Amino acid sequence: MRWTPWVHGLVAVVCAAPLMAHAARPMNTDDARVVDDKSCQLESWAKRTDGHTELWAQPACNFTGNLEVTLGGAWTREDGGTRRSAQLIQGKTLFKPLETNGWGYSLAVGVSRDPRPGSGGGHDTYAYVPASFSFADDRLVLHTNVGWLREQGTHNNRLTWGLGSETQLSDTNWLVAETYRQGVGKPYYQVGLRHWLVPDRVQVDATYGNRFGGEGGHWVSIGLRLLSPKFLP
Repeated sequence: MRWTPWVHGLVAVVCAAPLMAHAARPMNTDDARVVDDKSCQLESWAKRTDGHTELWAQPACNFTGNLEVTLGGAWTREDGGTRRSAQLIQGKTLFKPLETNGWGYSLAVGVSRDPRPGSGGGHDTYAYVPASFSFADDRLVLHTNVGWLREQGTHNNRLTWGLGSETQLSDTNWLVAETYRQGVGKPYYQVGLRHWLVPDRVQVDATYGNRFGGEGGHWVSIGLRLLSPKFLP
């Protein structure tokens, strides 16, 4: 299976969020899970905010059984043109897998770059620890993140954090909600719905988000997530 054609095709349709890989779409707060062993996923989404649209694609694969590697790229469309606006690479490993009615935690480390004016430039380095907690036979899962971000453009060190939840509404529908902070200013919040078109293989979602106090403007997003069966050598 080749992922490059999938990425090109999906970016043209739907694909945008802060410069960190995240939990399963549409959350920015990460979870204590990785892609299945010898499998891959492709997350793509579109985010509309402040008069422009960001298009993202993030393929991720698990080659070893306990190391998920994510590559990400974004395109921004405004003023009638489209340009590449961000890239990231991240590795994530589990220390304690999340179990039903139990808990788990992991570690993610990555590097991101945002060349847009006002972003500070340079390659930002980050690390964080996601911890997840399962309740009611996985019908409610809570996620917490605590981490560090090094802004290379300003040489500032930032504390990052996130708190999110996934609540099962039916066999194929989930409610997601979160609040998180990844830099300066007030935290963000986001709420949305996730729907499985094909269980464990094809998922769509839609969200609304904003910053507490209205700083930075609100956004809406739509996303598509594809998960492969085991196929890697």
